[in-house]
Amino acid sequence: MRKFEPLGLLRNPHLMTLAAAFWPRTFPHLPPTQARLFETEPGTRVRADCHWQSEPSRHPALVLLHGLEGSSDSSYMQGTADKAFEAGFSALRLNQRNCGATEDLTPTLYNSGLSCDVRAVVMELIEKDRVPEVFVVGFSMGGNLVLKMAAEFGGAAPSELRAVVGICPSVDLGACADAIDLPKNRIYEHHFVKHLKRRMRAKAALFPGKFPLNGMERVRTVREFDDAITAKFCGFRDAADYYERSSALGRLGEIRVPALLLTSQDDPMIPFRSFEAADLNANPHLEFEATRYGGHCAFISRERGEQRFWAEARIVDFCRQHLKEAAASDQ
Repeated sequence: MRKFEPLGLLRNPHLMTLAAAFWPRTFPHLPPTQARLFETEPGTRVRADCHWQSEPSRHPALVLLHGLEGSSDSSYMQGTADKAFEAGFSALRLNQRNCGATEDLTPTLYNSGLSCDVRAVVMELIEKDRVPEVFVVGFSMGGNLVLKMAAEFGGAAPSELRAVVGICPSVDLGACADAIDLPKNRIYEHHFVKHLKRRMRAKAALFPGKFPLNGMERVRTVREFDDAITAKFCGFRDAADYYERSSALGRLGEIRVPALLLTSQDDPMIPFRSFEAADLNANPHLEFEATRYGGHCAFISRERGEQRFWAEARIVDFCRQHLKEAAASDQ
């Protein structure tokens, strides 16, 4: 497919990022949603909004995972699902724990270390639904989770897991938290902290006494939230411990399935220096693409039609490529 060329003034990374969030869109290829609950741990379920092809066991499936404070309804989730379904994939828009109004489905919180949830969904699709080929795509925080899952599988990944994709993945969580706290990024930090606090208040109301929120009123940054809330209730010593143990960056060399890591060099929230410092070319299974422009999970192209949201089209193109390669090797 064509090289990414940004639309007009959207060479500015903040305009690009914000434009993607507010761009009016329709998704004409998506059939009605079928909700599906997956039990990922005892007492914990996550909800996927699914668009099944007829006879799902005869079609590949694309599982999509959103970023921090996103949901299955995020526009990039629906846009990618729309393109994937049109290309012949069943598309599953997966909510992380507590996201998409699913706080009542688990007594736990979500965090960027819970790759076990993605793994459980993949395994159920393979073992219960007999889906012949599974592809998994994550955006931002979801990208870290997907790449971490692939690394944990290592050489033991099921053959049905054909490939994974991380779009602007937050594989270095500490560096991302520091980037979001920069003055130029306060608009994003304010948004995240506001919504994280709102979600925690709703969660605490559902599970009285389980989540004391004393001290949360003083939280002003993502790192402070992770210190006061995420680490406290998810089994980490502090935010630094959470970031170190949950970041996928140091484990990318363990991935043994085809993987695409796609980012933009001007992403305001994902420092490009993290990727520059890693020896990403050392793993032959990992394909690394870094566009000059693109903002954070935006990639709005000057092209029209299916190419307008370029990363979504690139995802489907990458998955179709590896679907063909897998079919050729199976013959």
